[in-house]
Amino acid sequence: MKKVILAEPRGFCAGVVRAVDMVERALEIHGPPVYVRKQIVHNHHVVRSLEAKGAVFVDTEEEVPPGSVCVFSAHGVSPAVRSNAARRALDVIDATCPLVSRVHQHARRVTRDERVLLLIGHADHEETEGTRGEAPRRTVVVETAEEVARLPLADDTPVAYLTQTTLSMDETAGIVEALKARFTDLVGPRGDTICYASQNRQNGVKSLAAQCDLVLVVGSRNSSNSLRMVDVARQAGTAAHLVPDTTHLDGAWLDGVSTIGVSSGASVPEVLVTELLDALGDLGFRDVTVERTSVEDVHFSVPQQLAEGRRTGQRLTGAAASPAEPTDRSAT
Repeated sequence: MKKVILAEPRGFCAGVVRAVDMVERALEIHGPPVYVRKQIVHNHHVVRSLEAKGAVFVDTEEEVPPGSVCVFSAHGVSPAVRSNAARRALDVIDATCPLVSRVHQHARRVTRDERVLLLIGHADHEETEGTRGEAPRRTVVVETAEEVARLPLADDTPVAYLTQTTLSMDETAGIVEALKARFTDLVGPRGDTICYASQNRQNGVKSLAAQCDLVLVVGSRNSSNSLRMVDVARQAGTAAHLVPDTTHLDGAWLDGVSTIGVSSGASVPEVLVTELLDALGDLGFRDVTVERTSVEDVHFSVPQQLAEGRRTGQRLTGAAASPAEPTDRSAT
């Protein structure tokens, strides 16, 4: 019998919901165009939908006309970007995920303590670029455990480590162990800096991999957390593929498969999952069951002015106002 096991939780996390809502509210209040620096979240469907409503996505704040509304993406930005936005008198709306903001706070704290920050992450990812920008002269990006031995630092150098929020727990664990084995004066964050939603989705994929012949993860190719989910399934010994949308579904993947596990990254709208399930149903996989491995009831509020439908009327003159703290982090 051909069947699908659908992971729960999946799709939009609280930070993505907040960021998308902030762009939509900005469009309602200010009217188009509203400029967004980088993709608000890493999903092509979300970006196209917001473009249709009047959002204009740009690579840098330099492309935003002076005095215009500019939204910073959920991945965060460096202090240099904030300063440049202030210089251009941009009306900034900061949609940085509160969990990413916490990583920035940790980065500022440890580098003020004269430590070298070892930032575990992908050097070309926007989140890593923003965090590194907090103290670029005291930050070294580490992508693999093998790089640890080659770091040009004495073993007794005072160092600290942080992780990009969207990584896999397994891949960071090996790097952290290598750091602990080498450095005699190493401090870590007070808590795990990998996003709760990334952890939950990875745990769900591990469960799917144990039961399924194939795991399909809906997500864009530039979505770090979605790519890590595919890696987790493969590391568990199960075939897995990223599916940005149904046009990327390859029927050859299904040869000899009776049970398919389906999940989606933290920036994926549910409509893309529904379309994949419909496509799988047309191929004979009509029996769908849901497996819940955790419960998420986290909510991040939008800034009060946006919630009340008021124009910001403020220019960024330094650090932006701190993003809202989570109202509930109990369910992870």
